[in-house]
Amino acid sequence: MRRFAKILAVFAVFLGVLFLILRTPDTNREEMRAKYGAAPSQFVAIQDGVKVHLRDEGPRDGEPIILLHGSNADLHTWQPWAEALKSEYRVIRFDQVGHGLTGADPSHDYSKANFASDINEVADALGLEQFVLGGNSMGGTHTIAYALEHPERLKGIILVDAGGLKVEREAEGNTGFAIARLPVINQLMTQITPRSIIERSLSQSVSNQEIVTEEAVDRYWELLRYPGNREATIERFSMGWKAYEPEQVATITIPALIIWGVEDALIPVEAGRLYDKTLPNSTLIEYPGIGHLPQEEAPQQTVSDLKEWLVNAVFKQDTP
Repeated sequence: MRRFAKILAVFAVFLGVLFLILRTPDTNREEMRAKYGAAPSQFVAIQDGVKVHLRDEGPRDGEPIILLHGSNADLHTWQPWAEALKSEYRVIRFDQVGHGLTGADPSHDYSKANFASDINEVADALGLEQFVLGGNSMGGTHTIAYALEHPERLKGIILVDAGGLKVEREAEGNTGFAIARLPVINQLMTQITPRSIIERSLSQSVSNQEIVTEEAVDRYWELLRYPGNREATIERFSMGWKAYEPEQVATITIPALIIWGVEDALIPVEAGRLYDKTLPNSTLIEYPGIGHLPQEEAPQQTVSDLKEWLVNAVFKQDTP
């Protein structure tokens, strides 16, 4: 009995040492704000004690476009688009709750309804009456949620490899997301998040591996470990997920641009085709050889197509 107790004690010590070796603590809030929240960043207070990290660039009288990042990403994913659009349009992007420098939601509400409410509150805080709303992946899911709730405020929507519809997937396609869905094991992510998993997950998400830079991996890894974000990730993935019914999506009649990477391993291109079939006023553009992040993998071509759509499908209706 004593020997067994000693073995357990040694094993416990071994696990403790292993935990200390592998543990990746939260990043420092002030250091992250200095690194990723410098000008033109600002922090805007909305309801429920949330301070949203956002960037609002371009002419104040330009047509506003709000862009929403995907799961475990941040506003920097839109940098190529912001650079290309801000000379003409007012480009707004922000870290959604549980992400980036916005951090965890104080009320722990990660429902689609709450994400849509935050979009409304950001728009109100910035004095926007109507705008174009776009989102990648999870951000596309929230774009649909907002369009269903507040169609009167939208001039158009942009869906970039968007979530929201139920389609068959051949495989998970992302190691990090697969771990986040595993009960018990996912709790380890709040303390142990190896950089190698983040690098692997990003690499799995894209076809253009040139965007998997050391800088990009560091940003994903550091902002995931921003205080509260890992816990928020587990909460989101533990909630379960309910797809939109096609009949719901079909009620969205405003112009919709659907951009999709044909090689997307997370949300297959069939989802984009289903959106195009379901939305009554849509334009679908597919990009061969591109994965889940077309805005980063093919920035010049996607921006060019976006600009053409904005002129011909959205803002032409403003011309007398």
